[in-house]
Amino acid sequence: MTKPLVGILMGSDSDRPVMEKAAEVLRAMGVPFEMDISSAHRLPDKTAEYAKTARGRGIEVLIAGAGMAAHLAGVVAAHTTLPVIGVPLKSGALNGVDALYSTVQMPPGIPVATVAIDGAKNAAYLACSILSIKNQDIAARLEAAREKTRQELTNKSRELRKVFP
Repeated sequence: MTKPLVGILMGSDSDRPVMEKAAEVLRAMGVPFEMDISSAHRLPDKTAEYAKTARGRGIEVLIAGAGMAAHLAGVVAAHTTLPVIGVPLKSGALNGVDALYSTVQMPPGIPVATVAIDGAKNAAYLACSILSIKNQDIAARLEAAREKTRQELTNKSRELRKVFP
């Protein structure tokens, strides 16, 4: 099996349905990945160890998703200089706004790229964009995916104009 290039972490098994959307994109793009549960607060040692050892295991980009005011992406970023993409997850009384703020509001020197609430698909596409800097195969697959999207939208537009000229 090919070594994973992307590590996907989530704070809880309840985050899995959203984070699996990142996995689906990475599979479609042919990007090897690994996925695990590692809570910043309930498994802090595991989370730190995962981040510290990721580069040595061949991981090049990390995606971390957590809900409520969890700081998974920030804790991961504190323990590695690899790119970290945070996915704030919709949950709790604030429907993910607290997760968005805790993910995007990082101190200088510990950046976390942050996508929309429940934006796991875009996190995977951003990971592919980062990997495409040095991997031409991923770059070509990313461009092909974007072209497919453009064609689908063009076709839908054409069909709509038939109904509403």
